[in-house]
Amino acid sequence: MNKIISAVKKIESGNPDKDALLYLFSTNEDIDILFSAAYEVKERYVGKKVYLRGLIEFSNICKKNCYYCGIRRDNHKIKRYSMNKEEILESAIFAYKSGFGSIVLQSGERDDRDFINNLVEVIKEIKSITNNELGITLCVGEEKRDDYEKLFEAGAHRYLLRIETSNEDLYKKIHPEDHSFYNRVECIKMLKNIGYQTGTGVMIGLPFQTIDDLVSDIVFFVENDIDMIGMGPYIEHKDTPLFKYNSKFTLKERFELTLKMIAIMRILMKDINIASTTALQAIDPAGREKGILAGANVIMPNITPLKYREDYRLYENKPCINENSEDCKDCVLNRIKMIGESVALNSLGDPIHYYRRNKES
Repeated sequence: MNKIISAVKKIESGNPDKDALLYLFSTNEDIDILFSAAYEVKERYVGKKVYLRGLIEFSNICKKNCYYCGIRRDNHKIKRYSMNKEEILESAIFAYKSGFGSIVLQSGERDDRDFINNLVEVIKEIKSITNNELGITLCVGEEKRDDYEKLFEAGAHRYLLRIETSNEDLYKKIHPEDHSFYNRVECIKMLKNIGYQTGTGVMIGLPFQTIDDLVSDIVFFVENDIDMIGMGPYIEHKDTPLFKYNSKFTLKERFELTLKMIAIMRILMKDINIASTTALQAIDPAGREKGILAGANVIMPNITPLKYREDYRLYENKPCINENSEDCKDCVLNRIKMIGESVALNSLGDPIHYYRRNKES
C-alpha cells in the first residue's frame, strides 16, 4: 500500500497516530492524496460550502507584550485606536445585510471594566438590531470567568482563543515571563464549560518550533475536543523581538505545513469548523482557496473600516488593508465560487462538532 494512503488510513479513525503524522509532515510525495482525502471528509461531514465571518478588528490596544505580534504593548510605532460603538454597529449591519451570518469581534487583549462593559453593550445592541440573527464570535483574549459569562449572556456564542503552541517551553520563548501557558489553557477549558463554541489555534513555522511540536499541537486539539480551529503560517513582523530569530522553515514550507495541518485536522476531527486564514493569502495570492481545498470551511472577510486597517497589522504583508468592506466581500464571494464551492449566506454556520459533543456529554 502507498505510504501516504497508509498514513491517512491510520488517522481516519480519529487517532492522532504519531508515526503517521510525522510521515505526512515529512513528505510531499503524492501529497495530493492527503488533500483529496481531507476534501472528501469535508464534503461528507460539513458540506461543499464555506461559511463567512465578517472580521471587525475593533481595537488594537493591548496589555500583552507577545514577542511575535505587531500590536504588542511595547510597539510604539503604530497608532492606537478603538472603534466607537456606532462604527462597530455599522460594520455589523454591513455583515448582516451582506448575508454573512456571523461576525468576529477581535481586538488586542484587555480586561479592564470599561472594556468589558462596553463590549457587553455592543453585543447586546448587535443582537437587537439584527433580530438576534447575526452570530457573534469573540477573539479578545484571556478574561476572568465572570466576564466570559457576561459576554456569553449578552449574546456572544463563539470564542476563539489561540494558544499559538502547545509546547509550554516554546510558549515561554515567544512570550514575556508574565504570560502564563497554564492560564491560557485553563481559559479554553473555562470557555467550553460556560457553553461557548470554543476555538483555538497555533502558528506554524515559529522560530525554535519543530515538527514534533506540530504533532503535539494536533494531539492538543483532539484531546481538548475543540470545536473550531484557526491556524496560520508564522509571518514575521519587523518591529517585534522575535524578528531577529530565524525560523527553520521557509515561508513556502510554512505555507505547505499549514495546508497539511488543515487537512490532517479535517480527517481527524471531521465535523469541526476550520478557518482558512488571511495569513495563507499573505504568502500565496490563492492561499485561502487552497486552504478550503485542503479541508477548511470558514473564511473571514475583513470588514474593519478602511481607516483602521493599517494599524491592525499583526504581521508583515497583511493582505486586504487597502480594500473596503464591499470590495473584500465581492472578492471573497468570487474566489469561493471559482473553486467550485458555494457560499452559505445567511447561515450561522455553527460547528456540528459542538452540538455532537454536547449531546454525547
